[in-house]
Amino acid sequence: MTASQASPRSKGHTRWHRRAGARLLLSAALGLATCLAVGAGGPVAGPAEAHRLTVAPDCPVFPATNRWNQRVDGLPVAARSSAIVRSIGTGEPLHPDFGSGLWEGASIGIPITVVAGTQRRVPVSFTYADESDPGPYPIPPNARIEGGPRSPGDRHVIVVDRDRCRLWELYAAYPRAGGASWRAGSGATWSLLSNRLRPAGWTSADAAGLPILPGLARADELRRGSIDHALRVTVPRTRRASSTPRVTSPPS
Repeated sequence: MTASQASPRSKGHTRWHRRAGARLLLSAALGLATCLAVGAGGPVAGPAEAHRLTVAPDCPVFPATNRWNQRVDGLPVAARSSAIVRSIGTGEPLHPDFGSGLWEGASIGIPITVVAGTQRRVPVSFTYADESDPGPYPIPPNARIEGGPRSPGDRHVIVVDRDRCRLWELYAAYPRAGGASWRAGSGATWSLLSNRLRPAGWTSADAAGLPILPGLARADELRRGSIDHALRVTVPRTRRASSTPRVTSPPS
């Protein structure tokens, strides 16, 4: 496993996520570090392409060769796997925080907004502009926000362009002037047709430098009866190190 040092901005971004009361910032990184359980340069099992979004059937959720979509049942266990698991806590139960509907008046889950390639792009200003992909972004005025429009939480916005097969994600997203523009903590975009990573050390909408969408458990997958990709997880304690393909390190 290879370690990488988070930039000062990424550390500040991490603290901001924690203050919001959701440690989701670690989830993509830990989901892959835990699920893949293999050191850099180790063997990679065969692909198992994730189910496509039913509302964007022409777009893969990243290629079948992407690390999010690799089978892990045939991979060797990392040399320090047991120590890492003990550090996380072997007595802790697994809490599947999936769902929809409302909890204490707020919506549950991270919603996905799908748009056409003709969706008008609007300006977005960022708190962490030096590690965010510049706008404009194709965000409609009615884009769904994690936790709802009044949420005090992480307020992620996930947008999929179904015609261009492109993913756009924002953290701490707030519309301005009815959605004519947006402001956000950070933002990132990916081609769903590519395995290209963000620059080493850069944040993303979850501060791990990875996309949020491919690690979500989606309702359409559950209706199909299978989930063919890694899942995002959150744990109370981690190493200050990372495993490919994560590009930032969690806080100490």
